[in-house]
Amino acid sequence: MPEHPRTVHLPGFIDDRPIARLQYTVLVLCGLVMFLDGFDTQAISYMAPSIAREWGLSPSAMGPVFSSALVGLMIGYLVLSPLADRFGHRRTVIAATASFSILTVLSAFVPSVEVLLIARLLTGIGLGAAAPSAIALTSEFAPRRRRATFVLVIYCGFSLGFVAAGGAAGTLIPAFGWRSLFAVGGIVPLALVPLLWRLLPESPVYLTRRGRPAGHILRRLDPSLPDDIVVRTAGQGGDNARIPLIRLFERRWLLGTVLLWLVFAINLAEFYALQSWLPTILTNLGHPTSTVVAATTLTTVGGIVAALITGPAMDRFGAGPTLGILYVVGAAFLGVLGVALGAPLWVLLCVTLLVGCCVSGGQKSVIAFGSLFYPPEMRSTGVAWALGIGRVGGIVGPIVVGLGVAAGWSTTQLFTAFAVPMLAAAATVLALAQRRYRDEPAQGADLPHPRASARD
Repeated sequence: MPEHPRTVHLPGFIDDRPIARLQYTVLVLCGLVMFLDGFDTQAISYMAPSIAREWGLSPSAMGPVFSSALVGLMIGYLVLSPLADRFGHRRTVIAATASFSILTVLSAFVPSVEVLLIARLLTGIGLGAAAPSAIALTSEFAPRRRRATFVLVIYCGFSLGFVAAGGAAGTLIPAFGWRSLFAVGGIVPLALVPLLWRLLPESPVYLTRRGRPAGHILRRLDPSLPDDIVVRTAGQGGDNARIPLIRLFERRWLLGTVLLWLVFAINLAEFYALQSWLPTILTNLGHPTSTVVAATTLTTVGGIVAALITGPAMDRFGAGPTLGILYVVGAAFLGVLGVALGAPLWVLLCVTLLVGCCVSGGQKSVIAFGSLFYPPEMRSTGVAWALGIGRVGGIVGPIVVGLGVAAGWSTTQLFTAFAVPMLAAAATVLALAQRRYRDEPAQGADLPHPRASARD
């Protein structure tokens, strides 16, 4: 009698093995995609003054250009990202990266603000489609014990792209004009596309659900696997057959999905309100430009620093408790910031760094939380919709703070008001942690395999 094909089960197969080179390859490539996504998203902010001068526009005329990119991001998140469940995350990442690369290069040749507005809308759609699939691929190739860390690492790439855009703008725009920043922002990701095509693997969970062979990818994780393995996924054939977008609104997931959207909206409202109004508030209090720039930059740097801590903490102590504590601490530091605005410079900078750790760091951490909340077959769609709906908070937050400023609120009152939603987000996250998806056990895979080493 011939030997029956042996079976491996996902995600248990990946969870139980040491991290292999392929997983680090996915981490680096998806991190680069997120870096270029962040670069392109932020670069237009530095180009705006030069564009307005060249075309004789008022500064307010650039507002629709900024908004068009945000609308494009929402379309990418809400409409295109769910298509990854049909066409695959690898194809989505490659196609979206090629799309926003080409459109960014073409933006260097636009003749008017109307054409630029359309170009930024289409570019935003590509940017919005790339990020959720990059997050989903990273999550699926990360072992459970390192999943939050992997997601936070690639999302740090997005923040580093923000920082790099500022450095590139300071060098390129004075020497070559604003169009050069579009050229660089498009050519570099376009050069990445062949590497993605050659090195980025498809999700084995996606291939298995589609009835396509995935053993060749798993053998890149463990070369000792035989050629005749059969790959199975947890819950294969049941709920997995349903459209992920529809599943978000089914009874089992509806409450959790809505609460997750609430947390995303609160965190993005806090982030954009802080980024939008902190420079103005500091300037109105008489701080020099150097202090304004340093304090605002430290809010982004704090998010990167926090990610290096919260990722391992989420993996070790649980995503819900870690994120809940981060939000509680963030609420406290936001309250302190209202007082620290009039304190000595070193106190102000320390507090803004710590606020950034909690607000910007919370934004990255809640994305990791979302990737852990949903099962693999819903992950890309679930995170994408949370990001898309959360943008509503990003729009509303600065408006609400503007109303407070117009009403004559003191800085202490403003930042105390900032703190209240963070406490609500903390309570919501802790409630969500009780409902989060848990991977099913590997169901007794037939292949013996080594346990993960402590070095991972």
